Amino acid sequence: MNKMKRWLSVLMLALIYGYVSGQIIPKESCSIDNGRIIFKLDRQWTPEEKREVMLLFDLDSTVMAGVWSGKTEITVKGVTWKVAKVNNRILELSKPLDTVVSSSRGVNDVIMVDDTWAGIVDETEREKDPYGINKFTLFNVFQYVNGKARFFLPSRTGARNVYLSGSFNNWSTTQMPLHKTDTGWVINLKLKPGKYRYKYIIDGRWTPDPYNRQREDDTYGSYNSVVFCFNFQFILRGFQQAKRVVVTGSFNGWNPDELRMFPTHTGWAMPMYLRDGTYAYKFIVDGKWMPDPDNKKIRRPDGSGNFNSFTGIGDSVVFTLKGYPNARKVALAGNFNGWNAGELFMDKTAGGWQLPYALAPGVYEYKFIVDGEWIKDPSNPLVTDPGPDANSILVFQPNYTFVLDQYSDAKKVTVAGSFNGWNKDAYLMTRKDFKWVFPIRLKPGKYTYKFVVDGKWILDPHNDLWEENEYGTGNSVLWIEP
Repeated sequence: MNKMKRWLSVLMLALIYGYVSGQIIPKESCSIDNGRIIFKLDRQWTPEEKREVMLLFDLDSTVMAGVWSGKTEITVKGVTWKVAKVNNRILELSKPLDTVVSSSRGVNDVIMVDDTWAGIVDETEREKDPYGINKFTLFNVFQYVNGKARFFLPSRTGARNVYLSGSFNNWSTTQMPLHKTDTGWVINLKLKPGKYRYKYIIDGRWTPDPYNRQREDDTYGSYNSVVFCFNFQFILRGFQQAKRVVVTGSFNGWNPDELRMFPTHTGWAMPMYLRDGTYAYKFIVDGKWMPDPDNKKIRRPDGSGNFNSFTGIGDSVVFTLKGYPNARKVALAGNFNGWNAGELFMDKTAGGWQLPYALAPGVYEYKFIVDGEWIKDPSNPLVTDPGPDANSILVFQPNYTFVLDQYSDAKKVTVAGSFNGWNKDAYLMTRKDFKWVFPIRLKPGKYTYKFVVDGKWILDPHNDLWEENEYGTGNSVLWIEP
């Protein structure tokens, strides 16, 4: 919905009076013809004018780099742009544009929608929100069982058609029509656990779910409804006579008032979505804090002389420290647990120490604490820098590997970019088979980066995608597809 409105605003601006560097550009610079949006671009524009046109029309920098480099076809995020030569000076850039005709205000009321946009994919939502609950005012307007979601819109039986559009279908306006019943409109679809944003399209009008109090600002004067598909349930057995039971933990900042549990015939329950990871938690029964009485196996100190219960969602990694047979106590700490040195005590094994720990896919920093001394992982070559204070780096379930197959004689090679705040020392690459490599886990989206070879910043020599930066030296561009 946000992208639709942005395209509409861009087109209105461009079709009416496009403005570049103080010059009025022809209105035919942006047009719609035969189901395609078309941009006419001038080779003689200055770099400043090219940048302003890119911003005015909301054109992707990778697409524009491909245009000016002479490509005739550019595919970015699943969208294929065509480039045609009009004459020696003018180029024509085009892509398909989907439209929806509103029947509520007449056939001339056209909502322009980019159905192929993949800018909001719920892999990113699943990684951003550590937890979520639903807040519906009617119990039957949404149900989620065994991976199947049921959306129900009561009443509105006088509407001609109703569609469901959201982050689960790239905000398509035509893919998901609801079925009309005697009491409203309904649709069933398969969804993975996670967070989703959505709206209904009722006779062409975008409408948030009126029965859903969970919402987010869409930055355009309205809001999107938000729903969570659950994958976990906290259960406290007994205590039926209690008046107020709350579950709280590291996933919600230990808020003692937010997650009031529901009474059941055996005790209390709180269904919710939890992102992959390991979480400490407790129950609060009529003001009294207590660990989970049914989870005595995984309890760890809370740093205040008491214990927290722990639960893990998703896959686990086994942290292993070899050796140190005479150590009395070995702990693990990292940015995944707030660097708490008194929480994750490792188990002694025949060859050293180990601890399984559930994590969401990502990049983490960590260290071991051996009898009070903080040390890097001696078996892990990935570190933040070569110095004595460096942290070890864990890349859990990497989805991309940076490779530089030159500079084999370099002493230090790092990769830096928008994914790590352009920190030139944070991600130290390792030498493998005469190449420098660094595996990484990145969310879907666009990233810019460079290699730093013995202090010198360079573009990726094997990546044709790049864009200009404020220093005039360019950055390499990487797209991670959903």
